[in-house]
Amino acid sequence: MLMRALGDHAATLLIIAVSLLIRLGVGLHSYSGAGLPPRYGDYEAQRHWMEVTVHLPIQDWYKNTTDNNLDYWGLDYPPISAYQSWLYGKAIQHAEPEAIALLISRGYETSSSKTTMRWSVVISDILVYIPAVLACRRAFLKDATAEQRAWMLFAALLQPAAVLIDHGHFQYNGISLGFAAGAAAAVATGKEMLGSALFCLSLNHKQMSMYYAPAFFAHLLGRCLQRPTFLSKVGAVARLGFVVCATFACVWGPFLVPPSRAVGVLSRLAPLRRGLFEDYVANFWCATSPLIKWKQLFTQQELVRLCAGATLLTLLPAVVQQIRSPSEKGLLLCMASSAFSFFLFSYQVHEKSILLALLPVTLLAPELPALAAWLPAVAAFSVYPLLKKDGLSLAYVALLLLWAAFTLPAQANRTAVTGRTWMHGLTSCGLPLIFRTSVGLALGVHAAAAVLEPPKRLPYIFDALITALSFLHFAAAALYVQILMWRQGHEKSQ
Repeated sequence: MLMRALGDHAATLLIIAVSLLIRLGVGLHSYSGAGLPPRYGDYEAQRHWMEVTVHLPIQDWYKNTTDNNLDYWGLDYPPISAYQSWLYGKAIQHAEPEAIALLISRGYETSSSKTTMRWSVVISDILVYIPAVLACRRAFLKDATAEQRAWMLFAALLQPAAVLIDHGHFQYNGISLGFAAGAAAAVATGKEMLGSALFCLSLNHKQMSMYYAPAFFAHLLGRCLQRPTFLSKVGAVARLGFVVCATFACVWGPFLVPPSRAVGVLSRLAPLRRGLFEDYVANFWCATSPLIKWKQLFTQQELVRLCAGATLLTLLPAVVQQIRSPSEKGLLLCMASSAFSFFLFSYQVHEKSILLALLPVTLLAPELPALAAWLPAVAAFSVYPLLKKDGLSLAYVALLLLWAAFTLPAQANRTAVTGRTWMHGLTSCGLPLIFRTSVGLALGVHAAAAVLEPPKRLPYIFDALITALSFLHFAAAALYVQILMWRQGHEKSQ
């Protein structure tokens, strides 16, 4: 009702303004590793990368030297993250040089430097993520109502997990996610070469964007195969291949000579030495580890192969569907399906990687209103052990209450863009009951953790319960997205 009364432009400005205010509000809370020497946390990692990139020559950014001890938060993201660290580091150096002084600024946490660091994440969203979401809205919701367009914008900009992780815990996921969203928007509007270049930028900002690579590959290959002649098919593939190679060459240029330098950077990006999983991540391997001791049963090499096989097997149906029948919304569904496969089954998954599955689901919010309302809440619940450790419990509760107040009640009677929601079948089977059960279980775990002492033999039992419960939700969502993909492809072919 409010969005209809405001109008499209006013609603857009209001949602963006609210999303920025909430980001700034979350930034007033604690962050990863605050006041916890000797290594602190992700906040310190980002600050340290600024210190390294500003003071050291580019050939030493990923290299273990006297001034760059890689055991202390060595750079382990691709070059665009390093360039971003250099750019923000230069700005912070101008404002407060002590914040990134070489070797002597570890754990630097003045209020002014923290404010500057927090603003750098907000500015990243303003420059990359928010414009990309707006581009997706234009590309995918051409025939939508103002209310549906507002709902999509709200879902993409205010889903709690992304806000809490980037602006609470402290990360710059909005940049890589923004490039990926911009790539999807470009491809959907026929700008396939631009879309390929933007996705390469996403991949070169954070390697976890690889979760989307099968979806973009399948969709773009499917489009190329729809060309009328063999030569036109080959030409289309060649043009995209050239764009990919040229983009990578531009990004990696400073690291390509000598070739050993590029190999050194690549070795920093592969997380194989870190084990199957860390902490409590709501994927298959972690959720089943209390029953099956994967790390004891298999060697590291065997686990890597096992994870790769399971990931490829589960993402294959979505890839095949997009090669056979590529479509605009099919691309977003394939991105979600591929991201779920990687999150649930690949090697060395971080709990924050669930953001990659959330992005395409929220971009499809008018088509999948119930899933777009429910899944972000589950995702925030799944990362609560991380948020609790960072001192973000209050922000977590506040954002979930805000999310529930504005999304869950409104979804019962919401219709999709097409006038017939793909969620209709699930809704008629008792979606309100599913919601109530899901919320009840989550509240039950939180209540038990608040009032009960965990057994001495199982000190992390409540974190394990959060992991197991979230995994069941994500597995069900992944299966449902696969079903939607094939149903959408079948409807398109008729």
